[in-house]
Amino acid sequence: MQLKPKLTSVETSIFTVMSALANQHNAINLSQGFPNFKSDQKLIDAVSKAMNSGYNQYAPMAGNAELRKAIAKKFELLYNTSYHPETEITVTAGATQAIFTIISTFVRQGDEVILFKPAYDCYEPAIQLNGAKPIAISLKDPDYSIDWNHVEKSINDNTKMIIINTPHNPSGTVMSKADLLKLQELTEGTNIIVLSDEVYEHIIFDGEQHQSACLFPQLKKRSFITASFGKTFHNTGWKVGYCCAPKDLMEAFRNVHQFNVFSVHHPTQKGLADYLTNPDHYLKLSQFYQKKRDVFLNLIKDSRFTFTPSKGTYFQVLNFSEITSEKDTDFAKRLTVENGISAIPLSVFNDNQRDDKVLRFCFAKTEDTLKKAAEIINTI
Repeated sequence: MQLKPKLTSVETSIFTVMSALANQHNAINLSQGFPNFKSDQKLIDAVSKAMNSGYNQYAPMAGNAELRKAIAKKFELLYNTSYHPETEITVTAGATQAIFTIISTFVRQGDEVILFKPAYDCYEPAIQLNGAKPIAISLKDPDYSIDWNHVEKSINDNTKMIIINTPHNPSGTVMSKADLLKLQELTEGTNIIVLSDEVYEHIIFDGEQHQSACLFPQLKKRSFITASFGKTFHNTGWKVGYCCAPKDLMEAFRNVHQFNVFSVHHPTQKGLADYLTNPDHYLKLSQFYQKKRDVFLNLIKDSRFTFTPSKGTYFQVLNFSEITSEKDTDFAKRLTVENGISAIPLSVFNDNQRDDKVLRFCFAKTEDTLKKAAEIINTI
């Protein structure tokens, strides 16, 4: 039997590699993006209550109705905009499934999809699996900003989609209002769909406002927004997210979603719906994580690493160019083995073609873990 898989050049994920290495050497794992503390017991109790109350059969394909209404209210509260819970919001098995389904719904053989590198690693394989060509545009060094002139020159008749991510993983930067206005300008009058990955929308620092695609009327008309309850409520293992889009786009999405996942874990949806009735559960998240960021950076301020404070997400990139000239992947592995701390090299988000001498550290950890990590970092 001769097998010809669609993806032939994909290596083992760096997250798998670094976590396995961290486990092998008993290192502090700041590589993978998950909290090492519990989510709110009130939310866990709400999900348990939903199970005990009989929410154990299939949810509606689009998602639990109460949850979709709660999501709609959140958009009204935060962004003064509306998505109809019946026709414009779908609950998904995490944001990654939403992203894959959006791409699968609209992207065909011969299409081109613009994305920005370094980029989260699920975008490009989904594009390739659907026969399209990824058009990677490098974010500018050292501030990871977008060169909009380059974007404009890259748009052509084959451009089907543009993927953005703000707050940005892995760099911890955020897109500005000017960025979104430029994207709106460049896509107006085209058939280009915008996929806006906003899973860290509630984790943004220093008084900044998250610039959601839904804030810009002409951009909203062509955009999908993807979001993650796992990122917001410290339970990444639950794999529950959602996406929002205008009715015509969402109808096409659901045509694929129903045969991909159909519906998502029902008691978790019901528990989330009840939990979202208190907006404080997400409105205070930026304050919560900014404190962790500030604690972490204050602890390592005298180290040999250099940094610009993260503007969003729960990741902080640290530049090690004053420490060593090693390739970032080699340095990351050496830190894990020799120093007992694990991080992610940014070149892996950029096809290993650009090495800025930076590592990504996750600060979604207990203060005790951050203190132990800082003690190690300060010795390097």
